[in-house]
Parts: sequence; C-alpha cells; structure tokens
Amino acid sequence: MSNQKPGLLIVDDDPLITDTLHFMLSKDFEVFVAESRTQVKSLLTQLREMPPLALVDLGLPPAQHKPDEGFALISDLLNHSKKIKILVLSGQNDEANARHARALGAIDFIGKPAEPAKIKEALLSALRFDQAAAPAPSPAKPAEAGHIVGQSYAVDRLRQQIHLYADAPFPVLIEGESGSGKELVARSLHHWAKRADKPYLALNCAAISPTLVEPTLFGYAKGAFTGANQAHSGYFEDARDGTLFLDEIGELPLELQAKLLRVLENGEFQRVGETGSRFSNARIVTATNRDLRREVREGRFRGDLYHRLSVFSIHVPPLREQNEDKLALLEHFRAVYCGEAGVAPFTLAPDAQRLWEEYHFPGNVRELRNIVIRLTTKYAGRSVNARELEGEFDLDLVSPDAIPLPTDAQGLQEYAKKHLRSVHAFNLDQVMRQWEKSYVEAALAMTHGNLSQAAKILGVNRTTLYSRMQTYQND
Repeated sequence: MSNQKPGLLIVDDDPLITDTLHFMLSKDFEVFVAESRTQVKSLLTQLREMPPLALVDLGLPPAQHKPDEGFALISDLLNHSKKIKILVLSGQNDEANARHARALGAIDFIGKPAEPAKIKEALLSALRFDQAAAPAPSPAKPAEAGHIVGQSYAVDRLRQQIHLYADAPFPVLIEGESGSGKELVARSLHHWAKRADKPYLALNCAAISPTLVEPTLFGYAKGAFTGANQAHSGYFEDARDGTLFLDEIGELPLELQAKLLRVLENGEFQRVGETGSRFSNARIVTATNRDLRREVREGRFRGDLYHRLSVFSIHVPPLREQNEDKLALLEHFRAVYCGEAGVAPFTLAPDAQRLWEEYHFPGNVRELRNIVIRLTTKYAGRSVNARELEGEFDLDLVSPDAIPLPTDAQGLQEYAKKHLRSVHAFNLDQVMRQWEKSYVEAALAMTHGNLSQAAKILGVNRTTLYSRMQTYQND
C-alpha cells in the first residue's frame, strides 16, 4: 500500500457509483473496490495492510433491498481492525438504519445521492481521528492512565480482577458484549504483569479465514502449502515469553481447538509441514462475546478447552451497568478527540446531559466513543441540546429488558418514563404482548413444557394459557 495516500475501501454493488468514486477520490486515496462481503474478505487476505478508511453501502448482495449485509460487513471490518473508520453511504437512509450503523461502530452515515466533494470532506475529516487514541500511558500505571476509565463499582471490581490476575501465568478468559472493551482489558493484564516488557500479540479469530488460522498461530515450513515460499513463524512463536491475546475465541474451528488445548497443556506445538516440536511460554488471554458454556452444551466448543481457558474469568460489564461512568467516559474521549482535532470542546446542555445519563448505549463504549467523535466534528465549541444529541442515539436498539424492572408502583412509573424516552416509536399493545409472551415462555421453560404447572406459576388457568400460546403461534 502506498505510503503517500491513505487506503480507502469502497464497498458498493453499483458499478456506476464505484467507478465514479474511484475516479473522484483516487487523487487523495489509494482506492480498493469490492461489491459484496465475500469480495471484501477475499480482498483483505491479499492486502498487506488494512485500509484506515471504508465507505460501505448497506444494500449489498445477496439482499440488496435490506441493510443486513451492510450491518454485518461493519462488524466484519471492525473484527479485522479496531482502528478502521467506517462511513456508510447508502440509499437506505432512514434514521433507524443510520442510528444502527453508528451503534455498530460506523463513524457516520451519508445518504445517497451525495456529492463526491461532500464524501471526500467526510473521509478526510474521519482521518483526523484515531479511534483507538488514548492518552499516553504513564510508566507507573499504564493500565489506569491509558485504558480503564471510570469509578463505578463495576469498573473498580474490574480493576481489582486485572491486578489480581495480571502476574499469574495461567490463562484468562474475558467475557463481555461487543464494544465493551475486552481488548483493553487484555492489554491491561499484559501491562500490569512482570512480562510487560515482552511481546504482546493479538489475533482476532473471527477476522481470519479458517484455513489460515493454523499457519497463523503455529507458523509453517517452506513448501507446506501453495504459496509457502519460505518458512514463517507463527503467533505462538513470536509471542515467546510475552502475552498472546486471542479475541473471539468462540469462532475457532473445532478441529483447531484440540491443537490449542495441547499448547495450553504443555506449551508444545508444531509448524504446519514440520514434524519437530517447538515450545512457547506465552501467557494466553482469550475473549468472547458468546456464552461459551452454551456453546459447550451444544457441541460447538470443546468442554476441556473451555475449562483450560477459564482458569481465571473476567466479565467486562456493559455500559448500562456503569451509569456513574458515562459522564467520565464522555470527558475522557472529548479531551482526546478535541485535542487531536485542535478544536474547542463541545458541552452538553442540562437537558442533553440528562438524556446522556439515561441512554443505555447498546453498542457500549465503542458507541459512546463514536458519538463523541461526531459531536466533536459537528458541534466544536458549542452547547449541544437534547434534540441534537438524540439524533446520535440508536433508540430502536433499546429494549425493555435493558432497564432493570422495579417492583413498586412508583419505581414502575419511573421505569415507564425512561422507557418511553428511550424508544423511537412506542406501541403499548406490542410491548405488553412482548412482556406477556416472555413470561409465558419463561414459565414453560421452568416447568419443561408442563402446561398445568406453568399456568399455576403464572396465576391463570390451563385453558387461558393454551389459548394465549395459540395466539403467539399465529403471529
């Protein structure tokens, strides 16, 4: 990739659009073009370096009239690189799609048709921000200075676990929702350990083709497969006495899980195409947003590997459990990005601040960070009101179960107020039906499908329960 121009990946199935943008933007960017998620995956295996920018259409083959492929591609690209800046360019420009794309990690949303000059300006603006930027860690406290922000009970407990487990040689499994900061926890474990001066390597298991996982982890001999023109070391070898972080470990193919288990048990592994054994003393840290216990029960993940990986487990709390930290994170990222862009900081008007504190950030810290980036770009030196801030929120992702349900009448009323403020389009009948169906399904699960016992738990007669179940099946 050229060192003179930043790389730009354009993903759109309309050749007229891609040809036009390639012509207009190639003076400022090194442009790569793909028309589907499949082509993107193929292209990324051929590139030495991930482009720092991506311009993505939502309506991609094979479902051009739906945004699902575009949403999935946003997640794919962020799995490849946490630093990539994704802008969505789409004719499916209703507000719900825009909010959802931003919550997934896109920097911003540009509706079609759009002038190339406007697109170019947005791309250049995105380059000013390093999404992974944080203040330089201090030598004394690298993790706290550079990574873990907040003073809530949940974050304090997270820090205590990091300090407790950092120096142990045993594996750590980090669990948490997408965007919650699992990779930052992994880095903090390494920084606080005595091996902090040793290598730290990270591999996202979801971002690499299954056929490439084994040679990437263990290395390969010359001639081991087509294209192996020379021997190459793998991550285990390169990590040596340091830390190897395997993100999205739940995506690791079953056939490779046995080989990973062998390394964990005695440090022994073989390069692909070699018979001699090599040894690694790397400390293994893994992360997942899946429920690995369920994966084990359903046969998609080895139970022995799960128990070996989870000698220590750390749960990274979702942002909705860190209400006290939302403003602290706002201040942290605002200082970073306003300083980086060289602009005056925005402020939140009182009504906007209340909205900020009440919003549940379904995309977690990643979503919060991206909102701060957009506010810095749009409202530098200005006060942001509630209406302007609400336009940055993905209110359609907030579900009733995101808010703990109180039991007293006054608490229920406050809950209802928060819920009404947090949704884009409220429908009382739909919400009541959703709650009722959830309770019925829960009762049936508790009683293993016994209608009489479920009806007793729910306080209704068996005939009423059966009738309501029939209604749900007809929905």
